[in-house]
Amino acid sequence: MELIINVLAVAGGLAMLYFGAEWLVQGSINISNRLKISQLVIGLTVVAFGTSTPELAVSISSAFQGFSDVALGNVVGSNIVNIGVILGISAVITPIAVSKSTIRKEIPIMIGAALLLSAIIFDGKIDFIDGIILIAGIIGFLIFSYKSSKKESDIETVKSQQVTQKRFLTKSLILVAIGLGLLTAGAFLTVDNAVVIAKSVGISELVIGLTLVAIGTSLPELITSVIAARKGHSDLSIGNIVGSNIFNIFAIIGIASVIVGIQVNEKIILDVIVMIAFSAILIPIMRSGFKVSRKEGLFLLVGYITYVIILLYR
Repeated sequence: MELIINVLAVAGGLAMLYFGAEWLVQGSINISNRLKISQLVIGLTVVAFGTSTPELAVSISSAFQGFSDVALGNVVGSNIVNIGVILGISAVITPIAVSKSTIRKEIPIMIGAALLLSAIIFDGKIDFIDGIILIAGIIGFLIFSYKSSKKESDIETVKSQQVTQKRFLTKSLILVAIGLGLLTAGAFLTVDNAVVIAKSVGISELVIGLTLVAIGTSLPELITSVIAARKGHSDLSIGNIVGSNIFNIFAIIGIASVIVGIQVNEKIILDVIVMIAFSAILIPIMRSGFKVSRKEGLFLLVGYITYVIILLYR
């Protein structure tokens, strides 16, 4: 009976994470459109950071409670999910066009963040200094994105601004506040009960963090990317995925390690290598016709399923 309650609590927590992120993203976009930010930059920053807030809440609360495996596994797992599942499903539904700028700039930054994380965890911990380095990385990325937005003009953004200007700022702020509240509560529900389930059925906290929690906290990215792809906003879809992965490493791991520090389970090194491989393979995929086709999306999805099977067997 207690296990059923734990499962229902996890489901409730994930639902709160999902709706909280949806409202946070909607409110943030309404506010950011007033600043005349291009669609790609909105995807890389506001939407990406908003949909990554569940990972932030879960990882920080996990670190506070001493569940380092969940805190780090959630980020690494979410990054793999973002590419293998979210980009894969989005491309299977609708092939996604990719700009040359994204391949030259943002994808290398994402790969660089993954490589930096692999170097930082080599000594078995992510301490305060490591956290400062990672936070400096997200600040640098934000500055880079801001400068990029000054150089680009986006007709889609201008059109959306005409609608957004009619909305009240108060409504957007309320959406953001409610979203953050739901995310915080949902994070604690998800982590606490997921760990209980893991222990009761003999699955390690690391595997739960890499799969159940990672997929659950990536639901906002999935819904946002699929909807954006179906509506033809490929920059927003790609920006959301790439930006989320960058934010997950630099900001989430950075903030969590500055606050409490994270102990690294050596088993996760293999998963970090998988994350780097998924990130690196995007370059040849995206350079092939400057899009992610249905076949390539299916390839990413099958790659993720294979990874999960190996992970559970391991």
